[in-house]
Amino acid sequence: MEKLVKIILTVVLVLIAAACEKEAPVTEVPDIDGGDVSGAETVGHDLIVLGDKLEDPYSVKNVTKALEALYPTKAGRVDITPTDKYVRFLPDGDDQYQRLVSMGLELVDHPLDYKIVKDGDYYHDPALDTTEITWQYAVVPYTFKMPSWVRGEVLDECYIPDAAATRAGGIDWDAVEREAFRLTGNADLLEPRTKGRDSPEGRITIVDEDANGGKPFGVAGVTVVANVFVKFTKDHTDRDGYYKMKRSFSARPRYRLLFDNSASFDIGINKILIPASTSTLGKGSNAGIDYTVTKDSGRKIFSRCVVNNAAYDYISKCGEDGIGVLAPPRKLRIWIFQKMDASSAVMLHHGAVLDNDLLTSFLGGYSQLIKVFAPDITIGVRGKDDYASIYAETCHELAHASHFAQVGKSFWDKYIAYVIQSFITTGGETYGNGGDSGAGYCEVGEIWAYFMQSWFYNQRYGGAWPQNGYSFWFHPQILRFLNQRGLSPGQIFKALDKDANSLGALKNKLLELYPEKSSVITQTFARYETV
Repeated sequence: MEKLVKIILTVVLVLIAAACEKEAPVTEVPDIDGGDVSGAETVGHDLIVLGDKLEDPYSVKNVTKALEALYPTKAGRVDITPTDKYVRFLPDGDDQYQRLVSMGLELVDHPLDYKIVKDGDYYHDPALDTTEITWQYAVVPYTFKMPSWVRGEVLDECYIPDAAATRAGGIDWDAVEREAFRLTGNADLLEPRTKGRDSPEGRITIVDEDANGGKPFGVAGVTVVANVFVKFTKDHTDRDGYYKMKRSFSARPRYRLLFDNSASFDIGINKILIPASTSTLGKGSNAGIDYTVTKDSGRKIFSRCVVNNAAYDYISKCGEDGIGVLAPPRKLRIWIFQKMDASSAVMLHHGAVLDNDLLTSFLGGYSQLIKVFAPDITIGVRGKDDYASIYAETCHELAHASHFAQVGKSFWDKYIAYVIQSFITTGGETYGNGGDSGAGYCEVGEIWAYFMQSWFYNQRYGGAWPQNGYSFWFHPQILRFLNQRGLSPGQIFKALDKDANSLGALKNKLLELYPEKSSVITQTFARYETV
């Protein structure tokens, strides 16, 4: 699979370099979402290191033994009916993997009944070739039927008592659970028992040194996952970073951030093409953990959280009740490239470019592969070491995604066709020279995205208006001046319909919509219009 991924990434890189690259294109295939290890001895953000296999206290066999040990007179009359199954699958390619995901399975890439010597963000079974997808593990309801179209097996039958059944039937199931840990040699994992055991809750925050007085604020909408062996629970954080789980634990859970956001976007990928990246937080109290992300927390988790917050912030401000800009399509797929400074909004996952004749001709048989490994937005964060620069870059690409949502695939295909053609004919010229056919699509799209990048930056940080995009042949200043003279981002966006495919067409649409502003619109465009 590794060779296939590299082929696909090379293709994506062409699109990235042609779409929104700010400097000369990078021609080598980058390490996707790579980054430095945090330096901690037991928690990092690279490969998970496993130790010895452990005995699962939640297996039916072990829960039954624990019940017999605590309630010898009741054990024979209480039936430990399995509630879940611990399973694993070995997908033969991304199609099978995505099919499992579409079934609603929460897949993890490492076994759940091994000691973790060093925690990390991903794992690959050493018995498998590194070019293939590794085993995927899941906990499913006992009634789940194993699919026949993928290799899989049931590893164990489990009994995971519901929180409501803590003392059902005169049995203290919390005590039974703790006894199962002791009988299986896992007593060292247990937390002290307290009255009325609560489920984990806490807050995930991040520091932006240039905002909020440098004080931490919430990582919004991200998924916090906690598990002990096969017992899982999760919750999305609210806009201020707070979460509260539904299940409780007797032992110290392992906590992770899954970048599957409540605002309907995913940030991937780890080392295989999965819907959402994972950043480990390590083990913490069964009452929950608070975690603050800073630039010192590790490159990957910091950049993921900034992109997460930028996207959540952008999307939450869209709509009729916000700034009047159409939100990007739901189920947006965002990739982060640590070793590139280029970003793009190619919108492949939502169908753009896939049937474009130019792309098909350029890619040959590989054009169909793009349909499987398809991002919508890519964010290059090389050289962007602070929150503000990653935030602005993400807002730029999300503005493109809003534009796509309004104009559709036909417009976007022409837009991307222009930048691909420019990339081919100019040997890597960023946006071409503006003189080729289709340049108007690029001009309109880029002045909008650069304007919104600056607008969101100014809204967050204040100060002087950033001059993003001012050095190119197109002129984002046009929209800045119109905004300063009374046209809101929502009013400008309304003019960005599918017929606004040149600067002149955009001007005419604005004049049609806002005749009371005709003098300002005409004068502003006259200053920069070349056609």
